[in-house]
Amino acid sequence: MSSAMAWKKVAWRSPSNIALIKYWGKYGRQLPRNPSISMTLKNCYTDTEMEYRFGNVSNGPVLDFRFQGKHDEVFAARIMHYLDDISAEKPFLKNLEMRVNSSNSFPHSAGVASSASSMSAFVLCMLVAENQIIGVEKDMDDFLREASSFSRLASGSAARSLFGGYVIWGESAFIPHSSSRFAMPVTEVAPVFQRYRDAVMIVSSKKKTMASTRGHKLMEDHPFAQERYGQARVNLSRMIEILRNGDQMGFAELLEHEALTLHALMMSSIPGYIEIKPNTINIIDKIREYRDKSGVPLAFTLDAGPNVHILYPEEDKEEVIYFIKHQLKDLCENKKWIDDEMGTGPERLL
Repeated sequence: MSSAMAWKKVAWRSPSNIALIKYWGKYGRQLPRNPSISMTLKNCYTDTEMEYRFGNVSNGPVLDFRFQGKHDEVFAARIMHYLDDISAEKPFLKNLEMRVNSSNSFPHSAGVASSASSMSAFVLCMLVAENQIIGVEKDMDDFLREASSFSRLASGSAARSLFGGYVIWGESAFIPHSSSRFAMPVTEVAPVFQRYRDAVMIVSSKKKTMASTRGHKLMEDHPFAQERYGQARVNLSRMIEILRNGDQMGFAELLEHEALTLHALMMSSIPGYIEIKPNTINIIDKIREYRDKSGVPLAFTLDAGPNVHILYPEEDKEEVIYFIKHQLKDLCENKKWIDDEMGTGPERLL
């Protein structure tokens, strides 16, 4: 490695994603109990800029972290814990100083996985810094695979944010070379699914009842854990086939089944807990009623909170937005919702 160096700068934009087939339950070092598939978003992203200097410290890493220009000690502590976890694999960190400024394009607690976008953006910056320090230039495929693996160690869902379109994380016999250690894109996708959109209905921006980390932990003694892991593998194989053959109504049915199963697992945990709100159910009812009457193949999914993601094809955008504005917006907190679409993955800014 090089000797003491001047400050350098790198910046990445990394997107969030919404899981279609959920993983709920982990083991070992951030490994999923079942594979998952997500859709990468475009407009919900994190921009992270890192200034770094190598060689001036020997007891690092040293981190100055700011979120949208202000010090964020909670997130800084999370990153330092992560850096400590990977220190054996990344020994250059002990000589590294970092000034990091991060910002989101979407509101905090908006029902979009900010940890996926923020941690993947940070890891991308960190790995570029490492490559520049040690003087290597990696093939982009290898670089993104490594970034996915190290993002996984920071936040499970972050592993999927390193690629665009539909992304699988976890071993599946239906996707060659798939792995639980890193994610990879799903390449065989019917044209109708290649331009899907995601409208996020913000039912509540309050902190969730149960942190996702604790929710995953409760799966260890969950009475339905093994049945769920088997079900998820079957559902994943079905979703892969649906994405290949373009079955939009099959997509809607399976997407919603997975969302409701996730929340059923939460409610049947010990202790059980409920994240959905009355307006979550009201929005779901209106979506299904609208689909039955109009024939538009929109469908809902949920993350681990109360907010509703509506996935639908680009060609139906005008009708769906009219429906949202006239029937769903008033059910959202402060009438707030996010208009998003499928994204192509991370982008280096600097």
